[in-house]
Amino acid sequence: MKILYIHGLNGSLSPEKREILEQFGEVFSPAINYEANPKAIEDLIQSFKSKDIKIVMGSSMGGFSGYYVSNSLQCPALLFNPALAERTVYQIVPDITNKKSSYKQIVLGTQDDIVKPRKTLNFLAETLMLQPQYKIHVHNNLAHRIPLDIFEEEVNLFFQQLTL
Repeated sequence: MKILYIHGLNGSLSPEKREILEQFGEVFSPAINYEANPKAIEDLIQSFKSKDIKIVMGSSMGGFSGYYVSNSLQCPALLFNPALAERTVYQIVPDITNKKSSYKQIVLGTQDDIVKPRKTLNFLAETLMLQPQYKIHVHNNLAHRIPLDIFEEEVNLFFQQLTL
């Protein structure tokens, strides 16, 4: 199985998290400079549409990008604190024919002071008609950064959900 992991602003996929993901398949995690490339989402779609990606994952700005990439590629997504409602860096959202994908698991931390969970929930509420299935996991003591144990727990839950 091919997994596309999209990092957040000025981030990258840590070796420890990559190791967790590699238990489930081949992992692609391109370096993205969001500040220098306002069309990063379109570039991701074009770069990976022929690679038979089955899963999209992302965190923060990568969760925002992953939301639209998963719609375009028509595959499930696991998104950690996705910056859906607001961002500090401008990105062009391309015109995507497929505005929904089959399944999105969204992980939010109530202590996140960078991506406000309430605003993300409002965004999701406004797009409910476009999404056949959201699963939202709220962690009360989670801030913006995703600790390894929560990352592993959510990845395992995601893949369990896909096999049901």
